[in-house]
Amino acid sequence: MIFTCYTLQHSAVPFCKLVSSNHRSREDSWFKSLFVRKVDPRKDAHSHLLTKNEESNLYKIQFHNVKPECLDAYNQLCEETLPSIHNDKYYPCELVGTWNTWYGEQDQAVHMWRYRGGYPALTEVMSKLRQNKEFMKYREERGKMLLSRRNQLLLEFSFWNEPIPRKGPNIYELRSYQLRPGTMIEWGNYWARAIGYRQHNSEAVGGFFSQIGNLYMVHHLWAYKDLEAREATRNAAWQHEGWDEVVYYTVPLIQHMDSRIMIPMKASPLQ
Repeated sequence: MIFTCYTLQHSAVPFCKLVSSNHRSREDSWFKSLFVRKVDPRKDAHSHLLTKNEESNLYKIQFHNVKPECLDAYNQLCEETLPSIHNDKYYPCELVGTWNTWYGEQDQAVHMWRYRGGYPALTEVMSKLRQNKEFMKYREERGKMLLSRRNQLLLEFSFWNEPIPRKGPNIYELRSYQLRPGTMIEWGNYWARAIGYRQHNSEAVGGFFSQIGNLYMVHHLWAYKDLEAREATRNAAWQHEGWDEVVYYTVPLIQHMDSRIMIPMKASPLQ
């Protein structure tokens, strides 16, 4: 029980009464309900709602932080080894792109692979590569040149383009967004409309969301002729009715965001 006092109209004397804690709890719950966001229960995984189909491609993105004095040797090693895996039909995988970071984290390499057939294809490739003596030697030499490395497994958004080889020269921007947990569907709903505003210069390369690694992570990959073209293209998006609304509603979904400007390596299918 809670002892609660009130001041009656036309009286300076407080009037007190006992109020049950159950009654106060009901009042508090009603008041909080005005501000607490309600989430509708879902029976489907986010990946099923956001991808093209149940057999969507699986992507792996790798971030390698290279010792500064080893960057040239690292690039040469990658250019000698990665295309051989990409071109060999024995491995059900494709090299989507391979880059060095120009602006962002320095002395960094970014690689993206596509596995057609999803997790079974990934498992098959990993198993076969362990039997590949040349690849194992590549890994050993690569390890001597790295400060750190990390990767993520990704799925592609259904409303984005599938990355295909491009002729260059281009620069690439990888924009990475750490979303608030539970907001991936909302992000997808807004960007399904927003991507239409960003196709006029063929700048949209691919859009992905994480399955393993940092969760609720989104990556958007863009291509531009140069930094001036990037600025002009991004400014032009604000001239389209509805773009400002998309930005307004998606910014609150983001916990952290990061941008890398990347230069393709010679072996990259995305030039």
